[in-house]
Amino acid sequence: MSNLKAKVALVTGAGSGIGKATALTLAAAGCRVGVLSHNLQEAEQTVAGIAADGGEAISLHAEVRDADSVAGAIEQLVDQYQGLDIVVANAGINGVWAPVDELQPEEWDLTVDSDLRGTFLTMRYAVPHLKAAGGGAIVVMSSINGTRTFRNPGTIAYAASKAGQLAMTQVAAVELAKHRIRVNAICPGKIDTEIGDNTWPRHTEAAAEPVEYPAGQIPLSGGEPGSADDVAELVLFLVSDRAKHITGTPVWIDGAQSLVL
Repeated sequence: MSNLKAKVALVTGAGSGIGKATALTLAAAGCRVGVLSHNLQEAEQTVAGIAADGGEAISLHAEVRDADSVAGAIEQLVDQYQGLDIVVANAGINGVWAPVDELQPEEWDLTVDSDLRGTFLTMRYAVPHLKAAGGGAIVVMSSINGTRTFRNPGTIAYAASKAGQLAMTQVAAVELAKHRIRVNAICPGKIDTEIGDNTWPRHTEAAAEPVEYPAGQIPLSGGEPGSADDVAELVLFLVSDRAKHITGTPVWIDGAQSLVL
């Protein structure tokens, strides 16, 4: 995908998991990458991996829930590479999973602020630079939860955030089309990442509804989760010219998991 050569890309939540795989993949395709994470050490490790492969990247330290933090990091990236062409709004958490009548307001706020507000702030401060570049591509990392699957117990805050991300994607796709900015959403199912590190279930069995699964649960892979690299390859396609007429579209990448759950 040679059209990405020397493009400038921002990837949030790029210290691990899908974000890290995406940063590495975009750098391998020729992008100069802003590797943003709330964990600076992890961001620097991703940058080191990119450099080891001959790519170019800069580490950015920001908390996506904080407007000044996000704005500052994006300005740092633009100052470094003199522009911005691609945005991957990937940062987020699963947060606390608990029954609706047990979930605390501050727990709701943490998930919604991290996932939905964080996506808004990323777009809010990145879009002016995409406009200045004459166009670009945004990919929002949503989920099968809240868009096609609703049976995971205790996920009311997470599902609401992910549904909101899809709505935000589709509104922005229409709004930004005249500026030649495409906006799409990726909705992963079960992916082998470290997301469990920021998932805190509590009494989820009280909210569960018994479901009888087909053998394997993920039909395409016999129950095996997808990989972060699988998602990164989809990002690469969506931000490339091969997807030049695709915008406002959710793409589920789950091996048909959400079709049987």
